[in-house]
Amino acid sequence: MKRLGVNIDHIATLRNARGEKHPDPLYAAKKVISYGADSVTIHLREDRRHINDIDAKKICGLRNVPVNLEISMNKEIVNKALKIKPNFICLVPENRKEITTEGGLNIKNNLNKLEKIIKKFKKAKIRTSLFINPSPNDIKLAKKLNADCIEIHTGKLANLVKSKKNYLSELNRIKKSAKLASSLNIEVHAGHGLDYKTTKMLTKIIDIEEYNIGHFIIGESIFDGLSKVIKNLKKIIKR
Repeated sequence: MKRLGVNIDHIATLRNARGEKHPDPLYAAKKVISYGADSVTIHLREDRRHINDIDAKKICGLRNVPVNLEISMNKEIVNKALKIKPNFICLVPENRKEITTEGGLNIKNNLNKLEKIIKKFKKAKIRTSLFINPSPNDIKLAKKLNADCIEIHTGKLANLVKSKKNYLSELNRIKKSAKLASSLNIEVHAGHGLDYKTTKMLTKIIDIEEYNIGHFIIGESIFDGLSKVIKNLKKIIKR
């Protein structure tokens, strides 16, 4: 069954804007699951610009709330993740100056480092995913590293669609990459920049099993409510 992961980072962004306690990401994690999300995604960034250490610990400690923790390869963050033991880990690239994640991991240049990190999470029995560009070479390297899953960066596709530019080549890259990963017994996820339209496009790719969506859900919920937006996306994914 296709799954929806809801990224609640921007609940924390909104809270941090006032330096107060509301809205509470912990409460948000519980609510999105009650509204039909299959998991909650949070990104513990090195600069703690939204989710902080206390948020991560509390959210990962919730019962019946599967948590996908996004982290960089930073040693301190990796050790924190091992201590709080989320259900899932997604290793992502991180640049302090970026507004949002700009692309997939450079696996080739970080092969040894990634191998050591993945082994640690495997030993802790935490499902580990690599956030990558739709690249056959990166998928083959992910297999070599024994990653459980890959999450394909869909940001380029999303931007092309929103800009009303030709997106077919990028969509085809994603389709071929997903098919290759699936053939290698790597679970395929998709995420970044997705909205109703692009999610619907990707549902035609049968190899994608999980969609992780955040900014659109939180933004759209201002107008339609969190419950409705999650239910709308669940309907799209199930088609």
